[in-house]
Amino acid sequence: MEVFDIFLLEAVLNGILLGGLLALLSLGLNLIFGVIDVVWICYAEMIMVGMYAVYLLHAKYAWPLLLAMAAGIGVVALLGAALHRFVIRPVLSAEPINQLLVTGGVLFFLQAAATLAFGIEFRNLGVKMTPLALGEMSFSTPRLIAFAVAVAGVAATWFFLKRSYIGTAIRAISQDRQIMPLMGVNPDRIFTVTSALGGALAGLGGCLLVLQYDIHPAIGLSFGPITFLICVLGGLGNMLGGLIAAFIFAQFISVGGFFFAVEWGYVIAFVFFIAVMFWRPQGILGGK
Repeated sequence: MEVFDIFLLEAVLNGILLGGLLALLSLGLNLIFGVIDVVWICYAEMIMVGMYAVYLLHAKYAWPLLLAMAAGIGVVALLGAALHRFVIRPVLSAEPINQLLVTGGVLFFLQAAATLAFGIEFRNLGVKMTPLALGEMSFSTPRLIAFAVAVAGVAATWFFLKRSYIGTAIRAISQDRQIMPLMGVNPDRIFTVTSALGGALAGLGGCLLVLQYDIHPAIGLSFGPITFLICVLGGLGNMLGGLIAAFIFAQFISVGGFFFAVEWGYVIAFVFFIAVMFWRPQGILGGK
């Protein structure tokens, strides 16, 4: 029973570590929807672009890992701004289904481009890190690093939104986009900055995932759907709700995997999601 409790505690702690990463992945998507009111179906593929950027610069061109990661974040931030300017902005006044279709088209374009550029082979950075042992428990060092950086990224984003002028404008335009132009705020500029910030968060997520997973053109399918489910569960566009939902999902996956299997952990999390949608379709902290 003592060993059982130790391993259960290990599962709970690993769930917390996973929750931090999932919270970061959902933050950028929630930020974009909350401000621009457009769901980026291609969000996970932008994370994939960040992973490939880090791999290419570090493994192929021998850039220092931290420098390669910083460049990867910058690349995806620029990609986010370009996506808004050339793809999203022309369809902002169109029906939501048209917006979903164009971002879905970008999804397939990025997957195809990655396949042509890198092939379908699985690639990795080849970085080896010794797990952290704590008594009879063991924790993945990349996951610990990812959790710490994710928490720092979430905190930095919160500070930026609360304390900076542009952050205040972003929050204001998300609450009333009709009145803000009368206050001297350029909505298109705010939308572009928000898209770049969402892209930077996707790039940061890619930097953390590349330490833990192999890279391939379809890697977005591994974490894209669960990121969307977390955003919907928390209340699409509600960043605090997304953070709460991320840790709930992570605990179902980790603890459910402890009692049954990892696959069953995902099944339990999805069943919980469906049940909540019947009870509260707008999400945990979504609007009425």
